[in-house]
Amino acid sequence: MKLSSFFYFAAFGAKTILFQKKMPILGTIILTDKCNLSCKHCSVNNITAVIHPYPQIQSEMKTLYEMGVRILFFCGGETFLWEDQGKTLRDLVIEAKRMGFLIVNTVTNGTFGLNLPEADLILLSLDGDREKHNEIRGNTYDTIMENIRRAPTDNICFYMAVNQINKDTIRHVCMTAKEMKQVRAVSFNFHTPYPDTAELALSREEKRACCEEIVRMMKAGAPVFNVKSAFPYIIDNRFPTPCSQCVVMENGTISICGRCIDVPGLCEQCGYFFVAEYTLLFQGNVKVIWEVLRTYLKYI
Repeated sequence: MKLSSFFYFAAFGAKTILFQKKMPILGTIILTDKCNLSCKHCSVNNITAVIHPYPQIQSEMKTLYEMGVRILFFCGGETFLWEDQGKTLRDLVIEAKRMGFLIVNTVTNGTFGLNLPEADLILLSLDGDREKHNEIRGNTYDTIMENIRRAPTDNICFYMAVNQINKDTIRHVCMTAKEMKQVRAVSFNFHTPYPDTAELALSREEKRACCEEIVRMMKAGAPVFNVKSAFPYIIDNRFPTPCSQCVVMENGTISICGRCIDVPGLCEQCGYFFVAEYTLLFQGNVKVIWEVLRTYLKYI
């Protein structure tokens, strides 16, 4: 991370904590809900299968920037399927950087080529070892591994949603991240139980066991891009939601925190580690502040 970016985020955090401001710093733009996969745990793919046009995405980037967002995510669907008016995902990342966003990340299922050196992080969904990942996402594991090996840079971060199917494969994903030179880190979430996938959610005790395994892997040197001091809050779902500092833009509509905010009762069962980390950070939790600083400086 550039020193100027660090000071910008530090100043934003200080103002937010001291004056209890609710301005956003992290924004997500949904480029499309079109996806080439039909994963068992996903509730948001191919609902419309619309590729949102480039002028609209460009306008949404400007809107988020003017709101104060400086950490930008491009999400789907599958982001590498997005293309309009001769523009691709790579063009969007480059334009976002030129616009002034300090950190620009994208989320992908990894089944397309990963030549995106301009992104700060490519968050790549890996959901276990070959057997469990393929059970969730179809026969894609070997394709993803080959795409990672061919990637020109080391800006890949595994993005694992832990659920009833893959809860015993945390170690495998951590070791894979540690051993592959193109992979910088691994970030975990727990499955958020949308009504059509509620059976995949973990119990409190299962969440505790998973967090204990993640901590063991941290101690073993695995590059985990999560904040250990937030784990007790995540296990018990006792962090405040929604996160006012995060917004999602989809087809011109802005939602606070995420697309799941309108589903009754879902916020109280949130499995997104970053939501817990950000809300605790901006509440002034000293341990979380310190760990977030250390983690972001290490992996971004």
